Amino acid sequence: MPRPTAAQFAYGSAAVVFSALALLLLTGAESGIAVAAVAAVALGLGLTVSAALHQRDMRRRRGAALDAALHTAREAQPGPSAAPAAPAAPATPTGPVPAQRTGAGVHSLHR
Repeated sequence: MPRPTAAQFAYGSAAVVFSALALLLLTGAESGIAVAAVAAVALGLGLTVSAALHQRDMRRRRGAALDAALHTAREAQPGPSAAPAAPAAPATPTGPVPAQRTGAGVHSLHR
C-alpha cells in the first residue's frame, strides 16, 4: 500500500477540522453521543477527501506513464527508408511468376 503524501495529510486533516466545526455549529450538538457522531462524520469526510486526492494522483501517474510508453513506442517505429524503391519487375505474360527465396535469418513475412 502506498504511503500518503503530505497533501493528503494536509487536505484530509483540514477537512476533518473544518467539517467538525461546521457540523458542531450547525447542529448545536451538546450531548456526548451527538459530538461523537459529528466527529465520526467529520473523520469520514476527511478520509473521503484524502482518498479522492489519491485517486487523482494515480490517474495522473497512469496518464504520464501511458504518454511515456506511447512516446517510446513511436520512437521505436522505423521511419520511411531513405533508399529509393526498386522498380517493379515486369510480369511474364506466358507463365507464373517465380517464387522468391528467403535468405538465412530472414523472416518469411519480410518478402
